[in-house]
Amino acid sequence: MNFETDAHWLWLIAAAILAAAEIVAPGVFLIFLAAAAAMTGVAALVTGVPFVFQLALFCLFALASVLVGKRWYARNPIASSDPLLNDRTSRMIGETVLVVTAIEGGSGRVKVGDGVWPAKGPDAEAGSRVRITGADGACLKVEPIAIATIEAPDPAE
Repeated sequence: MNFETDAHWLWLIAAAILAAAEIVAPGVFLIFLAAAAAMTGVAALVTGVPFVFQLALFCLFALASVLVGKRWYARNPIASSDPLLNDRTSRMIGETVLVVTAIEGGSGRVKVGDGVWPAKGPDAEAGSRVRITGADGACLKVEPIAIATIEAPDPAE
């Protein structure tokens, strides 16, 4: 096997290995390199360019395939069953939490689960309950919970 004349087989084998690696450990990255290696292998087979030029072709094909893939994923986002999976603060919106350090002057601390988070919002005493309405970085925005009062029926009526 002459390396210079049979290099296209190495590119095609590399493409197969990269594609298999993408299947085993999906991350939607190796498939673009696999496509670039396959295109380089086909170009080397058809044109017979020297290996140095094949490396340059691989770099160009890799760059092109990543840019095309990035554009495609931007236009066709993948629907997720849990779109807030990696957005911890957004997952907390709507939760009722306990104020552990009084919110005075617009800032304090609240207990969320087993952790304590900084919070901003209207003044609230320690021990009161507030609802998370948003987040500014790691600081939670809270508002007091409106307590509904139920009037007892008048027995005279």
